[in-house]
Amino acid sequence: MDDKVDRLVIFLAKRDGIDKLVKTFQYVSKLVHWRVENSHPRAADRAKQWEVASGLSRKAFRTGRFLTGFNALRRNPGPTATFRALAVLANAGEMVYFFFDHFLWLSRVGVLDAKLARRMSFVSAFGEAFGYVFFIVSDYIVIRDGIREERRIVESGVESKDDDVIRKIRGDRVMRLMGVAANVADLVIALADIEPNPVCNHAVTLGISGLVSAWAGWYRNWPS
Repeated sequence: MDDKVDRLVIFLAKRDGIDKLVKTFQYVSKLVHWRVENSHPRAADRAKQWEVASGLSRKAFRTGRFLTGFNALRRNPGPTATFRALAVLANAGEMVYFFFDHFLWLSRVGVLDAKLARRMSFVSAFGEAFGYVFFIVSDYIVIRDGIREERRIVESGVESKDDDVIRKIRGDRVMRLMGVAANVADLVIALADIEPNPVCNHAVTLGISGLVSAWAGWYRNWPS
């Protein structure tokens, strides 16, 4: 079972790149629709169709993605009790998000009752927002500890043999900052579903948040 889950998760992870590309399409088209809605209605309709198609495509690509969180907890829950607790909470939220996103997709394409869409959207977005809060906290702790360790090394005056360590700390910090940026942006999008409001639900807010998330994901997933 272990080998099969590992192989399945590795296979599913290969879709991260195409997901970020289609996410870029989705939120660029949202901004285009907002910009030309009054001046060019036909172009706005086409942009809206592109946005909807991109969103549905991304949901299809994420089939089975909830297993990634399960495998993360099974394989590497964290080095300390604090990180293990954060990992359980973060990945549990993410698993709820991806699992119920399947039903949202099926209701949107007409396989399930369309009336389920709103309820599935709320549950999925709530799980997403819940998980992102703990991912952000976890990244913040690692970034804080990395800064302290780097400062300790620099103040010790023995930098020559620790250059690789400092480089590794800084590289990890950049990746985690990209993760925080993506998670904060996605948290804003999730809040727009959970508690609609004029700020989070504005097309510009959603469009910029979606692009920040997508491009941070591009950076993190781009082969080195």
